[in-house]
Amino acid sequence: MNALRSWLSQLNRPEVTEFAVATGRMPSVKVSGAFQAVDPGALSTEDILMLLSALGGGRHVEALGAKPSQWHIRIEGIGAISVVAARQGDLVHARMTRMQSSAASGTAAAAAPPARPSQQFSMREHLAPEEGQRPPPREADAKRTSSSEVALDLRSPPPPAEPRANRPSVARFEARADDAPAAERAAPAARPSSPSPEPRAAARAVAAGGRARPSSAEVPSTALDGLLAMARDQGASDLHLVAGRPPLLRVAGELMPHGEPLDPAAVESLLLPRVPARLSPVLEAEGSCDFALELGALGRFRVNISRHRQGYKGSFRLIARSIPTLASLGLPDAIGLATRHHQGLIVITGPTGHGKTTTLTAIIDILNRETSHHIITVEDPVEFVHARGKAMISQREVGTHTRSFENALKASLREDPDVIVVGELRDTATVRMALAASETGHLVLGTMNTPSAAKTIDRLIDLFPPGDQQQVRVTLAGGLRLIVSQRLLPSEGGKRMVAAAEVLPGSVPLWNLIRDSKTFQIPSLQQRGKGLGIIRLDDSLAELVRAGKTTLEAALKVAEAPEELEAVLAGRRQPMLTPDRRPPAPPPDASKSAPVEAGKGLFERAGALFGKKGA
Repeated sequence: MNALRSWLSQLNRPEVTEFAVATGRMPSVKVSGAFQAVDPGALSTEDILMLLSALGGGRHVEALGAKPSQWHIRIEGIGAISVVAARQGDLVHARMTRMQSSAASGTAAAAAPPARPSQQFSMREHLAPEEGQRPPPREADAKRTSSSEVALDLRSPPPPAEPRANRPSVARFEARADDAPAAERAAPAARPSSPSPEPRAAARAVAAGGRARPSSAEVPSTALDGLLAMARDQGASDLHLVAGRPPLLRVAGELMPHGEPLDPAAVESLLLPRVPARLSPVLEAEGSCDFALELGALGRFRVNISRHRQGYKGSFRLIARSIPTLASLGLPDAIGLATRHHQGLIVITGPTGHGKTTTLTAIIDILNRETSHHIITVEDPVEFVHARGKAMISQREVGTHTRSFENALKASLREDPDVIVVGELRDTATVRMALAASETGHLVLGTMNTPSAAKTIDRLIDLFPPGDQQQVRVTLAGGLRLIVSQRLLPSEGGKRMVAAAEVLPGSVPLWNLIRDSKTFQIPSLQQRGKGLGIIRLDDSLAELVRAGKTTLEAALKVAEAPEELEAVLAGRRQPMLTPDRRPPAPPPDASKSAPVEAGKGLFERAGALFGKKGA
C-alpha cells in the first residue's frame, strides 16, 4: 500500500484539490484546474478496481456503472476522503477529494462534502479537460449515490483475504484474442458473476503493496493523445504503436524509439477505443482496418490498426494542419499548369509514403482557389479537409459515403462534375472508369504506386487484358496531361524531408510513343525534351544537391543513373545519352571508300558488257 499512500498523501498539499485515476491514464492530482501526473505508469481497469476495493469500496465495485457511486473513508495521517467512481464499459474513472474537517468529524449528518467545482464528477474531464465542463449533477442523481465512512490505516498490512466464495465479485479486465465491436465495448454490459481464475501480476502487486500498473507499460506518455502530440512536436511523419515495442516515431525517414516497450494490453486499450463501430467487424474478420482520426487541436491522422503475432499494432500518419502549396513543398510551378486543362488524366506517382497525397492536395487547392469548378474527391480515407473556396468540393470516403472507388466514379458522372479526384488508381475497374471519365469532358486526378513516369504508363496499360490494351493506348495518347513521379529525401541536416520530382507533361511526341507501343523510348524523349517541359528525376536531384538541400549520398540512393549523377555533380562530364539516342557509328574511312567502291562497280559492269574483267 506504499504507492497508494504516497499518491493520496498528495491531498495534504494545500494547492491540490483532488486525486484522480482513469483507465489507461497516469495517476494525477489537480492543481489550479489542471492535472499533473504523480506516477509515470498507466493504470489498467483491474488496477483501479483493486485500488477502489482497498479504499473500502468493495461493495460498490460490483455495481459500478455509468452513474457515479460515492463513499467516504478515513485514512490515518491524511484525514477523511470522499471517493467518487463510475464505469463505462471497460473504462473506470475515480476521484478522491479531501473532506473538510467539520464534515469529517460529524456523524451521520456529515453526508456529502461541500459542492466544490472539483467534486462535480465528470467522467470526461480527466480524459479531455477541455470537454469536461458539464453542469452539476441533478438532485435526483445525487440521491442515488451511496455514502459510508470507514477507517483505514494504509500503514498496516492489508487484512487477510476472504475465501473466494465469500468475496464480492470484481469484474476483471482481461486481454482478449478476438475483440468485440466498438458499440459493444461502449455499452455497459453484464459483468461476470465470478472473478477470473488468475488476476494479472500488476493487480496482485496492488494488493501486496506494489505499484499499480504493469511494468512494461511505463512510457513517458501513455495516453494516445499525448503520444500524437509528442509526435507532432518532434516533426514526425508517422507514429507506430506495436505490442512489445516502444513507441516509434518516423523522423526524416528513420524510425526512432521513444520510451519503454508497450504492454500488449496497454496497446489494445489505446487502439481499440479509437476504431469506428462500422470497422470493428472488419478488424475482427480481416485483421486490419483504415480510417481517419480527427482530434481537434491535434489535427487529423490517417490510421491503420492491425493484428500481428504479439498483439495489436497501430500506424498513425500525421496530416498537416494546413493545406500545402506547390511552393511550400518545393515542387516546380509547372505542375500547376496542368490544372488549366478542362479534361484529361493527371497521375501522381511514387513509392508508398513519398508524399503523393500531399502533392495531389496542393493541386486540388489550386483548383479550389482559382476556378469555379465542381470537384468530387473519392478517398480511402479522407485525409486533408478542404475549406470552402471559389470551387465547390464534395469529399467522399470509401466505406462511409460510398462502397468502392468504382461505384463512386460511376455515380460521379451523374453529379455534373468538372474535376474528379481518385485517391488511388489501384485496380482495373477503377482505372477503366477513370479513363472513361477523362474522355467525356472531365479532368481526372489520381495516384499510383509506381517507381517512374515511364513505368506508370506501362502499368496503366498492363492492368488490362491484351485485347483491350490497344484501346487503352489510344485513350492515353489523347488524354494523358501530366505524370509527376516524386521521391522524398532527408534534408542536409536530417531534420525534415525534401521532394525531388520527375515531371512528364503530355505532348505529341509522348502520345506518338504511347500509340505506337514504343514506351521503352520514353527515357530517350526525357533526355531531349526540356523544351517540352520535361524534368528528369536525376536533374531534380542534381538541383537539390547543388542548392544544399540534400546530400549526395541521399540523392544517389534514389537516382535512376547514380554513376552519371555523381559524374555530373563532380563536373567530369555532361549527362550521358541513352543507348537509343546515340547515333550509329560510321564505318571506318567511309568518305574515302565510297568513291572507290562506286568506281569499282562501274568498271565491273563495263567489263561484263564487253566480255572483259574490269580492273
